[in-house]
Amino acid sequence: MIRRSALHGLLGAGLLAMAAPAAMATEEPAFELVRQLGAVEIRQYAPYVVAEVEVTGTSETAGNTAFPILAGYIFGKNKGERKMAMTAPVTQTAAPMKMAMTAPVTQTASGEDRFVVQFVLPASVSLATAPEPLDARVKLREVPATKVAVIRYRGTWSQANYDEHLGQLQKALTEAQMAWAGEPVFSRYDPPLMPWFLRRNEIWLTLS
Repeated sequence: MIRRSALHGLLGAGLLAMAAPAAMATEEPAFELVRQLGAVEIRQYAPYVVAEVEVTGTSETAGNTAFPILAGYIFGKNKGERKMAMTAPVTQTAAPMKMAMTAPVTQTASGEDRFVVQFVLPASVSLATAPEPLDARVKLREVPATKVAVIRYRGTWSQANYDEHLGQLQKALTEAQMAWAGEPVFSRYDPPLMPWFLRRNEIWLTLS
């Protein structure tokens, strides 16, 4: 199953109008390019703030569930009714199961997983200055400085496309003897109305 960022089947047709501002979004979290491994980039990200929500579903439906919740917060469903610009990317990854011995969930018996979907907030917004969500499901969090391995690709959000590039990313890291930890993050930088051949997609693995 794809562990997608902010992002397989993220939006239904009824949300296209809400997603349109993302097509023009240019702000992204700041990072330094540390190393290049062929098509793979090793990036050092500075801390940034996200609004996130945990949802249950399949990789195809989790984004549809999460998007209106997070978009509501960004577009003014917060104390002060403050509106913020959407930035990129939107990320989605598998949520760990809350048990005494925590382990990533890959597939439950019911066929549903739990995902954390995140919107990155503008760089001008800190955890201290971010408006408080009115929806209790929305959580604000600062992502600490992180080193990640990234592979970028164009095209559809299909399982086959994702699996192919995740395999390439893992192979490059294995050959470079670089270890990673946690679930892969699928990051989308474009809304569904963007033609499939122009979409920018990325898969991130956190380096250990």
